[in-house]
Amino acid sequence: MRSYFKKSIFLLPFIFLFASSFQLVAQEGTWETYLKKIDNYLMEVTVDMDLYFERPFSYKNLVIIASETKHCYKNGFPKPTGLEEFYTFSDSIALKIQKHTKNKLAGIITYKCTGFDIYYVRDTTSLRSEINTIFEKDFSNKQTYLTIRPDKKWFYFSKKLVPTNLSNEFFVNHEYLTELAQGGDALDTPRKINHWFYFNNIKRRGKFIEKAKVFNYAIDSVVYNKEKRYPYQVLLSKKDSVHPSRISEITAQLLLLSKKYYGKYDGWEMESIEKEEN
Repeated sequence: MRSYFKKSIFLLPFIFLFASSFQLVAQEGTWETYLKKIDNYLMEVTVDMDLYFERPFSYKNLVIIASETKHCYKNGFPKPTGLEEFYTFSDSIALKIQKHTKNKLAGIITYKCTGFDIYYVRDTTSLRSEINTIFEKDFSNKQTYLTIRPDKKWFYFSKKLVPTNLSNEFFVNHEYLTELAQGGDALDTPRKINHWFYFNNIKRRGKFIEKAKVFNYAIDSVVYNKEKRYPYQVLLSKKDSVHPSRISEITAQLLLLSKKYYGKYDGWEMESIEKEEN
């Protein structure tokens, strides 16, 4: 698969790792997904960016519900069976919260074989006891977690869910990386990364290539296609880290470099690593 820088910010395909059918019907929004590493484990964060632009501060209480699964890859992401367990758990809790109080599903996190649903709600009266009753009745064989606390200014949302980088390139990169992680790739093995560029002037492409060599990129192909608006193509590659933050650094650098020579950075791809089973 290849990552293309051709999508508008906040218009990427929705990736709901734990958002089950009921949640999608009950909660609308514009969702974005990204990865980060915490203590050498990948964390996937899915956040409703509509709430970033217009936060309903009348929902003053933070509710975090979570459950674990034993059916996951070594990178902490659930296998299909584990994913179904999260669906069942999330649906049960979502129905209870929906009946109890007005609410906003603000985000979804997966980390170390655990799925977290993050809500903001208006009324918490007896909510803890009702959720604990579901835990005891339907999920007594699972490790579950529940946090309910005031968060009037939505600090958790701002600090834990919303990424610091809101660029189009960031979300495109992380869409691709997330798909790899969901397949069991720990993204901790350096590998060859390919990058595509297009120019409308052969001399500018040549200057770009010389600069790329300074950064130790290999020139894998140089092509001319007269049918294209930018007919002068070059494919670069280099073995590098695929840590999410490193990918952002690489693409930001290459984007600036291509713009310097009036070129188009058309995306990147890399080898996937076979699934690591627990």
